Amino acid sequence: MADYVLIRKSRNIITSILHVILNILLGVGSVAITIITGSWIIGIILVALSKWRIFAVRPRYWLVNIKSNLVDLIVGISFVLIAYCSGTEWLVVDYVLAICYTLWLLLLKPRSSDIATEAQSLVAVFLGTTASTLLFASSNSILMVISCFFIAFAATRHVLVQSDDNNFGLITMCCSLISAEIAWLCNSWLIVYTFGATGIAIPQITIILTIFAFVFERIYKNAIKNDGKIKFSEIATPAIFGIIAITMIVIWFSNPIFDV
Repeated sequence: MADYVLIRKSRNIITSILHVILNILLGVGSVAITIITGSWIIGIILVALSKWRIFAVRPRYWLVNIKSNLVDLIVGISFVLIAYCSGTEWLVVDYVLAICYTLWLLLLKPRSSDIATEAQSLVAVFLGTTASTLLFASSNSILMVISCFFIAFAATRHVLVQSDDNNFGLITMCCSLISAEIAWLCNSWLIVYTFGATGIAIPQITIILTIFAFVFERIYKNAIKNDGKIKFSEIATPAIFGIIAITMIVIWFSNPIFDV
């Protein structure tokens, strides 16, 4: 019996080590191959292959698994697309992307607490809208609107599915529509904050939608906690913070080019 326990523990340790190594390879490799080849195709294929377990069940469960993994897919694909948009030369942003994707896979993604779930959804909104803005800035505005709608849908569902409210479909759709509307409004005057020669570029719309998602989640959870009633005293801090932050961004940081 003691030998069996020892063997079992050894296998668990080996499995854990392999899991860490594979995640590091995925995090670094997907970004590196995108920079080296100058194409997003292989990087996204690697991200898609890492989600093989979605289809390792009966077909009737595929849709459920896809919905459950949307946030992770958005984050992974976004890292690849942002790396693609940065060009084929290694810049500071590329190292940041590789490190952050690895940390996502090892530290944040496996967690399932309420705080971790909210953080995962906000990361998906931040990275997803950044990638879609950089990718579709010169394209038809409908592409950005649709992508922001989809990102908001996945991120909102990711949080609300953990709540006690089983009828979150309408709320999810409302949040997605509002995000799409914000994307449509911001598309007419896209602002991107750049940071010198680092290659780091953060669109204004990314900050606005991330703040909106944060405040929306707080308000909704407060309503669930209080049987559908919103207590302003409990959500005043995030609501006021969101309003002030977005106002400052729109009024004082809306030059066509803003270099830090």
